[in-house]
Amino acid sequence: MWLSIILWLTMIAFIPYAIIILMYRKWFLQLKEFVLPQIFQPHIKFSIIIPARNEEKNIAACLQSIFKQKYSADLYEVIVVDDHSSDNTANIIKKLQSLHHNLTLISLADELKGEKLNSYKKKAIDIAIQQSTGEWIITTDADCFVTDQWLLFYAAMIQQKNPVFIAAPVKMLDNNDYLSALQSLDFMVLQGITAASVSAGFHSMCNGANLAYKKGVFFEVNGFESINHIASGDDMLLMNKMKQLYPQQIGALFAKEAIVSTLPMPDWKSFFNQRIRWASKADHYNDKSIFWVLVVVYFYNLFLLLLLFYSLFNLIAFQYWCIFLLLKIVVELRFAFPVAKFFDIRLKWWHILLEPLHIIYNVAAGWLGKFGTYQWKERKVK
Repeated sequence: MWLSIILWLTMIAFIPYAIIILMYRKWFLQLKEFVLPQIFQPHIKFSIIIPARNEEKNIAACLQSIFKQKYSADLYEVIVVDDHSSDNTANIIKKLQSLHHNLTLISLADELKGEKLNSYKKKAIDIAIQQSTGEWIITTDADCFVTDQWLLFYAAMIQQKNPVFIAAPVKMLDNNDYLSALQSLDFMVLQGITAASVSAGFHSMCNGANLAYKKGVFFEVNGFESINHIASGDDMLLMNKMKQLYPQQIGALFAKEAIVSTLPMPDWKSFFNQRIRWASKADHYNDKSIFWVLVVVYFYNLFLLLLLFYSLFNLIAFQYWCIFLLLKIVVELRFAFPVAKFFDIRLKWWHILLEPLHIIYNVAAGWLGKFGTYQWKERKVK
């Protein structure tokens, strides 16, 4: 009896899951890449904010990629907020300050004076914004690398489209092992959904490694007020606040030259903690379209996992599990192929073998994001 119930639930959950994925595919295929105008005189002043905690291995390369911009150094500043680093992060930044007049270092420890928080990243960004001089804020992470036309494309879109918030693409690098391949593919799909859904106006998604917003609007929505107790959400929850006030001025910068590359998590523990942190903000969205999509995705994966459990004792259950898994793969590949082409990611046959891991981590991360705690940047977070 229980097997029959799980089979019916899996079938019922698959239908909206497939419809959602195919909708994203349709919207993604309708996207046109943003092209830099032939005649273009940028005048936007940017403040690029980078929270950093124990990033001595990455921060120099990140900053060097930013300072290679084909954009006037007088039109952007870089503010790095050192979040209680115990390594050489701060000293590396101080050395680079002698070479770049538009680089500023802020010590979060000095600013907080021992105050304990649940979201140090939001506080770091807020403090940096308070001290910034640009009219537009861009955030990225200390383990990211940007193209030399990154700011040019942001400026061109702002001057042409007049948005107040821009979500831009992020690519997670693949180190040719199973863990980084899983992260790269999963992240690629999320980024494809982001570009498709924001452009279609379906729901608001973004990633803090590559987004921009008007500083005046940040203050207009009272910054992170009402969401500063949540460990994650310095990106999507803020975007959601701005969308409520300016529903027609939320944009997606769809251009390969605007892609920011980021490093995958180095081990399974870090990977699961990252995904749990992302999942922890799921029920805080005012944009309920995101919430219900996450519910559909979660329960389809949950039913597949339950069916896999029954497959250990029942051959028929295993056969049905293989059918539903194949349907999942076919639907997802329909969406993944055009997204992979945009991000210049080569899909390989053995990526299919990652599907069972994808199902397990989706269920585990979703549950723990709601009911558990996790470690992030050597801190225990609620």
